[in-house]
Amino acid sequence: MTCPSSQEQDSKHDVRYSLYTRTWLGYLFYRQQLRRARNRYPKGHSRTQPRLFNGVKVLPIPVLSDNYSYLIIDTQARLAVAVDPSDPQAVQASIEKEGVTLVAILCTHKHWDHSGGNRDLSRRHQDCRVYGSPQDGIPYLTHPLCHQDVVSVGRLQIRALATPGHTQGHLVYLLDGEPYKGPSCLFSGDLLFLSGCGRTFEGTAETMLSSLDTVLGLEDDTLLWPGHEYAEENLGFAGVVEPENLARERKMQWVQRQRMERKSTCPSTLGEERSYNPFLRTHCLVLQETVGPGPGPAEDDGCSRAQLLEKLRRLKDLHKSK
Repeated sequence: MTCPSSQEQDSKHDVRYSLYTRTWLGYLFYRQQLRRARNRYPKGHSRTQPRLFNGVKVLPIPVLSDNYSYLIIDTQARLAVAVDPSDPQAVQASIEKEGVTLVAILCTHKHWDHSGGNRDLSRRHQDCRVYGSPQDGIPYLTHPLCHQDVVSVGRLQIRALATPGHTQGHLVYLLDGEPYKGPSCLFSGDLLFLSGCGRTFEGTAETMLSSLDTVLGLEDDTLLWPGHEYAEENLGFAGVVEPENLARERKMQWVQRQRMERKSTCPSTLGEERSYNPFLRTHCLVLQETVGPGPGPAEDDGCSRAQLLEKLRRLKDLHKSK
C-alpha cells in the first residue's frame, strides 16, 4: 500500500475546503460542531480570565471545542464589541452578565467557526454593526473595512489590518492602548496563535509571510488574543524544529500547568512570540539551518523566508496528523 503524495493530499484538502466555504454543507457542519461542543463543554472548553485596564475590559469567551470569541468593553459607556462570535448563545450570555450593549461585531474572516453568530446577534441587537472585509464573504456584513480603517466605539479605537493568506480577506484587529494608557491588544483570528499560525487556504506562502510581517511590526508589549486554544500542540511542534530554544521550554512548562487545570493560555505578548514562535522566526539562522529551505530556488531573502515558512507549515501539518 502506497501513501498518498503531498499533491494528492492537497487536492483532497482543496475539495473539502471548497465544500466547507462554498456550499450549505459547511454551515451544517458548523451547526453540528456547535451542538456537540455545547453538550461536551456546557461552561466552555477552558477557564478564562478577563483583563481589566483603565476603563476597558477584554473578556475571552471559550466557544466550540477550541475557539475563542471576545468582548471588548468600554466599562464607563457600557458598550461592547464582539470579535468572532461563533456561538451566539455563549456571547449573548456574556453580554447579559456584563450588563452591556452590543454595538459592533468585528469578524476576522468568513469561516463559520468565526462568523456563525453574526446573524442571530445582529438580529437580536438591531443597532449592531457587522464589520469585516468585503473580499471575504462575511455573513450579514453591514460595514466593509479596508486596511488601516478604524472602528470607534466609546473610548475604544480599533484598527483593521489586512492580513490575507488564511483567507483572501482575513483581517486582524488592533485595539489601541493609548486611550486607556495600557498595552495594545491584537485580535488575530486565524492569522497568528500562541507559537503558531493559520493554514494558507487562499494565498501563497509569500502572502502569509507579508501578513505575519505586518504583525511583527507591532510593539513587543502588544497582547495577543488568538482565535483558538492551540498552545500546547503548537509549542510541541516548535520544540521539534528548535529543540534548544529555552524560551519555548519555559513557555511550554507554563502552558502545561495551565492546561492541566483547563485554564486558558491567552494572552501572550508579541515579544514572547518573537522568542519562540517558529512562524515569526523565519529570519533566524538557527531555524534556517535546522529546517532548511523549502522547495524551489532561494533567489533572495524574502523568497527564502517564504520557502522556509511553507516548509514549516507542511511539517506542522504532518506533526498534527501523527
